[in-house]
Amino acid sequence: MLRKSRLWVKYIGMTLAVLLWTSTGVSVSAGKEADAAKEDRQIREAYEEYLERLNGIMRRWEIDSSGFSVIEEQIFPLQTACFGEVYLVPAMEKQYHRLVLFFIKENGEVVYWTDQLAANNWNVGMLEQPIVEIGAVSFQDLNQDGRMDIVLIAACRNRTGEYADRKYNVGDVLFQGEEGFYRDYRISDKLNRFGMNKSAESIIAYVRDGYSAEFLYTASTKEELLKNGFVIAKEQDYFRQFEKLGYLEVMPGSYTMAEFSIFMIYLVDENGTIVWSFQPMGDYDNLYALKGIACRDIDGDGMKDLLVAARYSYAGSVEDVVIENDYEIYYQRTSGFEVDTEVKKKVRCREEDTVAELVDQARAYWGWSPEL
Repeated sequence: MLRKSRLWVKYIGMTLAVLLWTSTGVSVSAGKEADAAKEDRQIREAYEEYLERLNGIMRRWEIDSSGFSVIEEQIFPLQTACFGEVYLVPAMEKQYHRLVLFFIKENGEVVYWTDQLAANNWNVGMLEQPIVEIGAVSFQDLNQDGRMDIVLIAACRNRTGEYADRKYNVGDVLFQGEEGFYRDYRISDKLNRFGMNKSAESIIAYVRDGYSAEFLYTASTKEELLKNGFVIAKEQDYFRQFEKLGYLEVMPGSYTMAEFSIFMIYLVDENGTIVWSFQPMGDYDNLYALKGIACRDIDGDGMKDLLVAARYSYAGSVEDVVIENDYEIYYQRTSGFEVDTEVKKKVRCREEDTVAELVDQARAYWGWSPEL
């Protein structure tokens, strides 16, 4: 008999509840209530059909005929406490791009499966997910209980929206228990929310070794940053008078975790309190080199803005490292800063561009001549 995760029943109920809540939580007019109810029914029926196909897989050779495609290059042998020696066989659902991990005996018997993965819930309330491929799989005893756990990174790409066609990672850890594997939702949340999903090494450093980048986003003082290992880029550290926020230290720097440098910029007042923070590197994996930071009025409103240019690296499609030049502009507003969404559509950052040249190009976009 096929054994499922001990949290399977609870998980299915929660997932259906999320699906239904998401699709009905939006306020609709009375005239659209019938359409909303129909959509709810279609989502539920589609999800039940997906589960029926998944539940029906008892043997290795039934995976493909049930609408799933095995990821052959990511099949690994694994010794488990409850099933003995099995093969981890990941497969992607062909229509909805949901990832399932099958645990299969040498004779082809499926003894366990789980789709309790963060990437399968990335598009909340939807069956369709943005999973493209498996980025990494690693086996480590993360909680020191003598059992091998699974570190998993799913490479994802959105079809639409601001980050369309840009690949990003969704990390996960599956702990081995007495009856199968389970996921700690709190760990998955922090891994992905605080950028600790860049590599299997980053995830291991957080879960097993206790390192964390969370403080970069939650610290309230300069002292707290330095105490946790933040390194200031001294050559770009200076004070400036900001029209709405006062006299502040522009403090760029990085925190290295599993050989990946996470780049941040903080605005700190004279008492050491963090007034504002920026994360210019976006979905890049690593800060390769900081080119510079300019505090200039870019959009011509009389207030200093911030332009930062740097070189970043990320993993390419064939496991090579890609290095790109990029920049961000942050406009000073009455209540803080607002990230640019216009200039970057027109002004590309070339390798030879200096910070001053990027400032001039950005000012020209807004109709202002370069300042002498």
